[in-house]
Amino acid sequence: DDAASDNHFIVESQEKIIYLTLQVRSSSLPTTICCTEALLRNNPKAPFSMLRLLLLSAICTAIPVNAAIRRTSLSGVSRSTTPHRSTKEFGRKKRMLRLSKFTTTATAGFTESSYDDDNGYKKASERRFGDSDWPQYGTKYLPKQTIERAERGNKIEKLKLEKCGSAAFEEVHEFAAAIREGTTTWEDLDIDDADVRLKWAGLFHRRKRTPGRFMMRLKVPNGLLTSDHMRFFADTVGIYPADVGVIDITTRQNIQLRGIELQDMTELIDGLQMRGLSNVQSGMDNVRNLVGSPIAGIDPEELVDTRDIAKDIDAMITNDGKGNPKLANLPRKFNIAVSGSRDDFAHTSINDIGLRPCPNKESGEMGFNVIVGGYFSIKRVMESIPMDIWIKAEDAARFCEAVLLYFRDNGSRGDRQKARLIWLIEDMGMEGFRQAISDKYDEMFPKKKGGAAIPAQPEPWAVAAGTNTPTQPHKKRDILGVHSQKQEGLSWVGINVPAGRILPDEAMALADIADKYSQGEIRLTVEQNVIFPNVNNTKVSELLQEPLFNIGHYFIPKTDKDFPLSRGLVSCTGSQFCGVALIETKNRAIELSKRLEEELKVDMPVRIHWTGCPNSCGQAQVADIGLMVGWLLLD
Repeated sequence: DDAASDNHFIVESQEKIIYLTLQVRSSSLPTTICCTEALLRNNPKAPFSMLRLLLLSAICTAIPVNAAIRRTSLSGVSRSTTPHRSTKEFGRKKRMLRLSKFTTTATAGFTESSYDDDNGYKKASERRFGDSDWPQYGTKYLPKQTIERAERGNKIEKLKLEKCGSAAFEEVHEFAAAIREGTTTWEDLDIDDADVRLKWAGLFHRRKRTPGRFMMRLKVPNGLLTSDHMRFFADTVGIYPADVGVIDITTRQNIQLRGIELQDMTELIDGLQMRGLSNVQSGMDNVRNLVGSPIAGIDPEELVDTRDIAKDIDAMITNDGKGNPKLANLPRKFNIAVSGSRDDFAHTSINDIGLRPCPNKESGEMGFNVIVGGYFSIKRVMESIPMDIWIKAEDAARFCEAVLLYFRDNGSRGDRQKARLIWLIEDMGMEGFRQAISDKYDEMFPKKKGGAAIPAQPEPWAVAAGTNTPTQPHKKRDILGVHSQKQEGLSWVGINVPAGRILPDEAMALADIADKYSQGEIRLTVEQNVIFPNVNNTKVSELLQEPLFNIGHYFIPKTDKDFPLSRGLVSCTGSQFCGVALIETKNRAIELSKRLEEELKVDMPVRIHWTGCPNSCGQAQVADIGLMVGWLLLD
């Protein structure tokens, strides 16, 4: 920093991004550094600090210092077809820097993880079938009668029998290496591998909209992230053109990374594992992201902290994020949600298994009443129904495993529109299904025998007999804005992210804000929004003034009446990327909400959900106003 006067620099301004070109005395190559106008104004020496960081990184990794470091553009990034980075090659090199030996200390809700080539740690890309992590492919775990039904089943079942989808855990790295080496291209891949089986590795080929590019869906149990995760996401998609390299928050508290090329997958997957995240079993016939309370552990009205429960269930399903072939060949996709309060922020009623907190009437121990069978599809929408079982919180993962294995072996392998859990329940009757699950649980966990046979417990706040009035009335809370935590002197701050779309620069800004105010922790909601927990009350006013939240895009509601339509907006991906969607949804949804707020006076939040096809990824059925695209048939 003190040597700044020995360097010559040029400052240019373009859309509030400052580009500084520094000619370093010892180098014949200029180095360009980008930072925000606000950052430069508040800290004039910031560019030189960044240059020093770049030089140190280059020295450590022998990478030439002839590229750009891009800092946060608080005015946002245009969606034109220009790369986010100065060059694609630099983006790859920069990510390689982040794949060196890595250690992160624990933050709230996270366990300590480490990455070191010298301590025997195995990268995700180094695992092979036949090893202890993957003894055999998923199909090998199916009973004989299940395989016989699959042989007579739908085309996806036959595709899985030909080669199990779990093979993608390993093959994704083989494909990536072959493309990097120039021995194949994505066009040469078997279409079933590229468009179907890679979904077991979380990769969705967008053949119709962006051929050769993939969306990666992650596993983020309970929606818990860190600032390092958010920066890694930004680095990952930021090397691609701006109209495809984006980050989406989903309606399952999850992250989808868009625009990715297959040759980059090994670095990405290894980087995710280093950071305690996973990509395995997030698509096709697998259990999707575990949903929990976004304010778990900080909620003054909390009944159960869902964080560890969601992580335990996810660890059981995914073999601690490494991939679990045993549960990788279900008849159909499967959703699980764990609620932590009466507000049910996890939306248990639209999941195959919903765990709703309720105390045991005898012991007072807090556990869960189980509801089952909820789902959306083209042909049917089903709200979950009571299973009349209560389980202890400590047994949640065991119970879910028993249900999943029974569903795996006995669910329909025929019509995929009738292969979800509710169809099996209806075929057996609830009493028969309940008994079958209790028997399966006792068989798997004999020391816990009877743990899945305790009848559902009465909810203390339930509707009084003969009336429609709850004995303890409750109104679901809105968690956007500033709210006091149960920890004295701390608040959480809920941020609206319009339609859940995050650009790389915005992800960097969110990470910086998390480091500054919430100890690096970021949480996601099923409404596609973000929460910063554990903000010191003395810092709340400062957070509210952050430029990201005052430029007309992201916002923090100050009252219940602020942004009444935008705050509850949810949208599916739409035809910009999804080949099934019939219309573009996200940009339309954002624009319409803003126009309506300008023209109408609405004195309460109204939740508007958009979905671009009847699959209802936008969950139109649970909105105040649900908009689902459909064809107009004309004579």
